[in-house]
Amino acid sequence: MTDLSARMKPAAMEMSQHSRGAVLRSITIGLTAFLTVVDLFATQAILPSLTRHYGVTPAAMGFAVNASTFGMAIASLIVGFFSPRIDRRLGILLSLTLLAVPTSLLAWAPNLAVFTGLRIIQGLCMASAFALTLAYLGEQCSAMDAGGAFAAYITGNVASNLIGRLLSAAVADGFGLAWNFYFFAALNLTGAALVYFTIQHVPPMPAMTLTDSPLAAMISHWRNPRLRAAYGIGFCILFAFIGTFTFVNFVLVRPPLSLGMMDLGFVYLVFLPSVVTTLFAGRAVARVGTRPTIWAALGVAALGLPLMLAAQLASVLAGMVLVGVGTFFAQAAATGFVGRAATENRGVASGTYLACYFSGGLVGTAVLGRLFDTQGWTACVIGVGAALAVAALLTLAFRSDA
Repeated sequence: MTDLSARMKPAAMEMSQHSRGAVLRSITIGLTAFLTVVDLFATQAILPSLTRHYGVTPAAMGFAVNASTFGMAIASLIVGFFSPRIDRRLGILLSLTLLAVPTSLLAWAPNLAVFTGLRIIQGLCMASAFALTLAYLGEQCSAMDAGGAFAAYITGNVASNLIGRLLSAAVADGFGLAWNFYFFAALNLTGAALVYFTIQHVPPMPAMTLTDSPLAAMISHWRNPRLRAAYGIGFCILFAFIGTFTFVNFVLVRPPLSLGMMDLGFVYLVFLPSVVTTLFAGRAVARVGTRPTIWAALGVAALGLPLMLAAQLASVLAGMVLVGVGTFFAQAAATGFVGRAATENRGVASGTYLACYFSGGLVGTAVLGRLFDTQGWTACVIGVGAALAVAALLTLAFRSDA
């Protein structure tokens, strides 16, 4: 009995150390994600102010702000294509450092064309860091830990939506639009510092070899019906998310809701439940499978759509909560699925998924922005619902045990 106890104590200590290490790793992963994509959606909190500043329509300003998704789609594809030959740590570090340049220059953008170009450059830098980090996680984490690692990364993404918008609204309201961009440039450099002091301490990357050329690997992934469906789901998820959280800003500041800039920032506390729920995406997939998880998540998002058509602020906020929870949960499940379904050349698969995902954001901005300007908010919400329905149909391609 004594011998058994003696053997159990070191095992318990090892499990405790592993648990603490997993928590620390999740926090680091989440912070890295937060500082990588905090610029992507934070600017949406000041969309009405930017629209007035440049004297353009909501659709034009929405497209300019979300033009970063175009840069992200391009960079994701390029990084995925050359992923096996890119040093992960150096690539992430350079991407986040360079990101501070276009972010700070946005304070000086004289017109909408320059603003749009700088947002595209921001997207190039953000997606490079994003795609390399996802590839890094897929390579460094065991199959058991991968779900939690991806969920932590997507949770950091969710947090950037919440905290980034709050910070953007607060800084712009208190110090003006220009200082808003200087502040976020400082956050970009903070992300680079975090990568510098954390990623270097993990074991070196295993040697990466391509079984095919990058182009052949990409074509092979597209021929896989499960991966092809995952790419389409990613496209639809950001299409729906962008459509909701870009143009709802204009609904919130117009009568009968008539919110001010700072109030608009606090509205994005609706993302707080998503920060918590997204952490459980990996567990949900492990317990019930990818397909039921994504269906349930998309169903939750769909339940929020009619609520956002109400004239009461409480109903609109409840709808935003449901759309946020559902889309982020679905994104976490789909992202993790790509890492498991691609048995070879995972960097290429991850880059292709992200290119489709961010392309969905750009197309969603253009299509739903047009609907919003010409047909109104109801037509825009119907378009979001159609995207969610297509994503649900695409999930049929997954095996029930995936």
